[in-house]
Amino acid sequence: MTRKAYYARKIKKAAQLLLYKRHMKPGVKGWELKNALGSDYPKILKVLDDHLEKLDLQIKTVYEDGQAPSENPTLEELNKARFYVTVKGGFQTKDARTMGWRIDDIAGLATTISYIISKKGKAPRDEVEDLLKSKLPGWRAEMNLNRYIKSGYIGEDEHNQLYLDWRTRAEVDQKELVDLLLLK
Repeated sequence: MTRKAYYARKIKKAAQLLLYKRHMKPGVKGWELKNALGSDYPKILKVLDDHLEKLDLQIKTVYEDGQAPSENPTLEELNKARFYVTVKGGFQTKDARTMGWRIDDIAGLATTISYIISKKGKAPRDEVEDLLKSKLPGWRAEMNLNRYIKSGYIGEDEHNQLYLDWRTRAEVDQKELVDLLLLK
């Protein structure tokens, strides 16, 4: 087998692992990629990411502890991370309908994420519910908050503290969201 064919097969396998949901959470852990692709999987992901860029997609690396990695993460750090395929440029407002979410659901999610960010990453559930109830009907606020938790955007600990969960870290550019809010 030629070197080109070998890497083409590895890139195809990486795409299959990343795009098909196999667990409760989408994406793939680094150690799974290492087992399937070998220890050079970061290089394979880089090539795949270049191919996905043409489709306005990207491979996002999310570290489970929520910490930002060092500039050059080690293979050990990457093995513990989770890799996702996400939309690179974001969605247009008209495309939001195709995701199955109403515009006020998305606005509520942005409000929730922004509030948690403003509270340094954790906020009591009752405060967030009160905030959402001031923007949405009461029954809708609680329903949406439960939806955000179930979807993986928001997490809740045993003390009813809400925090940003894996999906927010993978799909939301938090800095851009804050910058947009500061402009208004």
